[in-house]
Amino acid sequence: MTKPVELYYWPTPNGWKITIALAEMDLPYNLNLVNIGAGEQFEPEFLKISPNNRMPAIIDPEGPDGEPISVFESGAILQYLARKTGRFYGRDERGRVEVEQWLMWQMGGLGPMAGQTHHFLKYAPAMDPPHDLPYAKDRYRNETARLYGVLDRRLADREFVAGEYSIADMAIWPWASLWEGQEQNIDDFPNMKAWLDRVYARPAVQAGRAVAKERRGNLQTDKDAQKVLFGKK
Repeated sequence: MTKPVELYYWPTPNGWKITIALAEMDLPYNLNLVNIGAGEQFEPEFLKISPNNRMPAIIDPEGPDGEPISVFESGAILQYLARKTGRFYGRDERGRVEVEQWLMWQMGGLGPMAGQTHHFLKYAPAMDPPHDLPYAKDRYRNETARLYGVLDRRLADREFVAGEYSIADMAIWPWASLWEGQEQNIDDFPNMKAWLDRVYARPAVQAGRAVAKERRGNLQTDKDAQKVLFGKK
C-alpha cells in the first residue's frame, strides 16, 4: 500500500497545483497547513524542507530507491509526481518537451506576472501607508494580458496546452482561474475561457481547489498578514 505523501500547503494558486495533481494521480496525502499569513513558512522545521520559505513542499516517504525525499517548488513537485506515477507528462520525449515548455512558461511567466498584478492592483493600495502606483498596475496588468493572449492562441486548435491534459494544465489553471482579480476581460480570450471551464469540469480539479478553502483570507484587510508577507525579512 502506498504511504501518504506529506503535503505542506496553504490555499493559494501554487498550493492548488499540488492538491489538484495529487487528486488527479490518486495519491494519498496528509495535509500539513502552513499559515503563510502568520509566518509559519519561516519556522526552522519547515525551512529544512523548503529553504526558500515558500510553500508548497512535500515529503514522499517512498521516494527513489524506497527512501524518503523532500521536494520544494511547485513545478519541481509536479514533475516529480508525474515521473513517480508515469501520468500527465507526455507519452514520449516529444510529448514531455511540450509539457515542460508550458510548465516553464507558467513558472517563469504567468505565475510571477499574475502574482505581481494581484499585488499592485489589490494589496499595495490597501497597505498602511497605501502604495497606489499607476505605472506598476499598468505594467503587470498589461503583461498578464499579453500572456493570456499567448495562452489563448495556443488553445485555438487543441483542448489542453500540451495536447493531452498534463501537469502543464495543472500549473497554469490555478493562476488563470483568477483572471477577474487581475482585471482581465475574459471575453478577449475565448479559447482560454473554454479551457478554464473544461479543466474545472474535472472532479480532481474541483477537489484540489476546495482543499482548506475556508482558510483563504483577505490580504486587503489583514494588516498583520501584510506585514508578514510584504515586510522585510
